[in-house]
Amino acid sequence: MSHSPVIAVIDDDQAIREALEDLLSSLGYSALPFASAEEFLAFPGRSAVACMVVDVRMGGMTGLDLQALLNAQGGSSPMIFMTSYTDAATRSKALAGGAHGFLEKPVDAEVLIGCLASALRREARPS
Repeated sequence: MSHSPVIAVIDDDQAIREALEDLLSSLGYSALPFASAEEFLAFPGRSAVACMVVDVRMGGMTGLDLQALLNAQGGSSPMIFMTSYTDAATRSKALAGGAHGFLEKPVDAEVLIGCLASALRREARPS
């Protein structure tokens, strides 16, 4: 592959965005940070995003709201959710909506790395 996969990091916590951006960059990914789901939706280069790492709870549109909207628009890149607020109903809703992963904060870097690799392998498969 001649270019590095683009990973969108969508989280309203600046420290988390920066930490994930650093981690992803160190792994050879191109990380694009977004402070909100709305900011991501306004980004004209969304089609270049290979995978999204998304906070469940954010001010304004939630991660689950973003997932529902993108699903209604007809497909999107794989989504990996992160949350500090784990509950079975939220996890079930995210996974039923097609989430590739549902990780508890603080996110274990090795678990995230494995989840990203799996999501990108799935995305790379021909339809």
